[in-house]
Amino acid sequence: MELKLLKKHFWTQGLFLALCLLLCLPSQGLQAQELGVPQSQILTLSWETMYGRSAYGRRIANEIEAESAVLAAENERIIAELSQEEQNLTERRSEMEPEAFRVLVDAFDRKVQSHRNGQRAKLEDLDRKQQQAGSVFLQLAQPVLEALMQEAGAVAVLERSNVFLRSKDSDITDIAISRIDATIGDGSNIRLPAPEQ
Repeated sequence: MELKLLKKHFWTQGLFLALCLLLCLPSQGLQAQELGVPQSQILTLSWETMYGRSAYGRRIANEIEAESAVLAAENERIIAELSQEEQNLTERRSEMEPEAFRVLVDAFDRKVQSHRNGQRAKLEDLDRKQQQAGSVFLQLAQPVLEALMQEAGAVAVLERSNVFLRSKDSDITDIAISRIDATIGDGSNIRLPAPEQ
């Protein structure tokens, strides 16, 4: 008889605990919704969107665009100068000995190659700057993403484009952008390392 009463007591306590847990879960869900963080073990985000729409990413894009425009204008100026020089050489050809003309042509070719190499190096520097800016952004964003994972109770954050099927509620891209902007702003006070050769 006592065993039956004991079993009934444990069953009643178990039921009571289960009801308490069920009542607690909605309040946690509401708290998470108020924070804007989905409660999910797997979260997704778009790296490209997060970087591109962040204040940091927009600043880098504007800087790269401005530097590219300067480089393009410089290219046009150099091409115009070299074209004029080539035309002058062509006009002088009939007045010169072939050997003397060949010396001038070789010097001109070296000059063209030197300008080409210099402009290519500047373009590669811009590309390296963009890549390094992305790496620095990832380092700065990581603590923010880790905090979001903890709030969501997540074990992983996946790149959205690599996920076959997902719930829209699992995406934290907009929340991440907002929090990263609040944490680092546009990153203008952060010095990027010099581009490696």
